[in-house]
Amino acid sequence: MFNIVLINPQIPPNTGTIGRLCVNLGATLHLVKPLGFSIDDKEVKRAGLDYWEKLDLKVWENIDDFLANNPIDDRFHFATTKTKNLYFQSNYKSGDYLVFGSETKGIPSEILEANPQKCITIPMSSENGRSLNLALSVGIVTYEAVRQNFETIKDYL
Repeated sequence: MFNIVLINPQIPPNTGTIGRLCVNLGATLHLVKPLGFSIDDKEVKRAGLDYWEKLDLKVWENIDDFLANNPIDDRFHFATTKTKNLYFQSNYKSGDYLVFGSETKGIPSEILEANPQKCITIPMSSENGRSLNLALSVGIVTYEAVRQNFETIKDYL
């Protein structure tokens, strides 16, 4: 399926919810340290309910560790508010890396600046808001990737 990457997530319930999403999609969740919490926190597990034990989880010591093992290529999509490239105009393939930054800082600017063609955004009204909740953003982008790869639910199951 897909690889969901969270760089330095800060809010345990967001990560728990994203973990639950990954289990239900058969996606791998990559957590890149430092984390703003322990993955043993009851808040993470509460949001993930009993799904957390079934999660395909990979934890990386830092962004350099993650990138050394998963070099950036055409399979990467970086979600950010700092681009005009709309998420639904990207082409997604099974196995792609959907990368999201922390709730407070986003993806490191050096990664975004080095990969502008791989950056995607969810359109929002600039008058009233600046970003969406991380778990919601992951759901929006991931289900567009699923939609592009499966014509019917039979294809998915």
